[in-house]
Amino acid sequence: MTQIRVELGEQSYPILVEPGALEMAAQHLQGFAANKRLFVLTDDHVGAHLLPRLQHAFAGSAIDLVVKSLPAGEASKSWRQLERVTDWLLAEGAERSDTLVALGGGVIGDLTGFAAAIVKRGCNFVQIPTSLLAQVDSSVGGKTAINSSVGKNLIGSFNQPRFVLIDPLVLNSLPDRELRAGYAEVVKYGLINDARFFEWCEANSEQLLNREPDALSEAIVHSVRAKALIVGEDEKELSGRRALLNLGHTFGHALEAETGFSDRLVHGEAVAAGMALAFRYSVRRGHCDAADAERVAAHLKAVGLPHSLASASVQASGARLVDHMMHDKKMSGGTLPFLLANGIGQSFLAKDVDLADVAAFLDESA
Repeated sequence: MTQIRVELGEQSYPILVEPGALEMAAQHLQGFAANKRLFVLTDDHVGAHLLPRLQHAFAGSAIDLVVKSLPAGEASKSWRQLERVTDWLLAEGAERSDTLVALGGGVIGDLTGFAAAIVKRGCNFVQIPTSLLAQVDSSVGGKTAINSSVGKNLIGSFNQPRFVLIDPLVLNSLPDRELRAGYAEVVKYGLINDARFFEWCEANSEQLLNREPDALSEAIVHSVRAKALIVGEDEKELSGRRALLNLGHTFGHALEAETGFSDRLVHGEAVAAGMALAFRYSVRRGHCDAADAERVAAHLKAVGLPHSLASASVQASGARLVDHMMHDKKMSGGTLPFLLANGIGQSFLAKDVDLADVAAFLDESA
């Protein structure tokens, strides 16, 4: 068992990483059931595998679980599903002292956190992330959002959870594709500012993707610690420090938009391709050795992740992809900052990127 704390003053909260924690959920969450109930949001896929285990954990306790299941997939991060969730909470008589529980991956976590932020001007919520991507990234840091027709995560709020409960063993039921997609966010921490961790990933990716418990737990704990430290320093991306966590995301979100935010290219796959593109673009600008960019792409390819536009099955023009980027929420004063790199473990925020040059680069990369 490992406990990590996100230090945010009055909004600080613990993250518990413990194999088998789902079976101990009643013990861990009893302090959040002020009204002897917890409102649980999940999706149809996760609910089929893990909801019975959560319900069994609460059997015999004095706490009722009030459950809402949504369709699985990115499409649930929408106004329509947010309305369904908030109407359900109000119809069930949810109070500000109540706690919502997100049992699922990033979609459920984002939707639950956003609903908790706005129902009666704010309820509590906790995260039980069930995908590798959610465990190492989206469950930590308080970013909550839904998508719009214009772009991804453009409507939302910063709303920190009260507690995050991570059970690596729930990943045993995660489809291989989703595990690989989550692995992209693990590798990201090495590429941002920890070259030694990238080396660890190169040496241990096979064991991790084979779901070996020690490799999984080590990757999760390292990633969560890295993110908790950055979030504690820059909760709302005001200093630029937290922006480092967006490595690969500016390119990646454009690829997701081009593929309709669908299962043609899931988020972690888009981030993987985006990181490879960010390193190649860094080479173009003279920041990074070509050998480092090739090493990054080779590792992503070796683990079965997209590492180029072609491997992501995206054939759009550079101008079209840049048009998607223009709707990025990080746009400020007509300028879009990019996460680039001086090398592996040496990412930085560039605020002088010419989008016409990005479009030309993407056309050359097709």
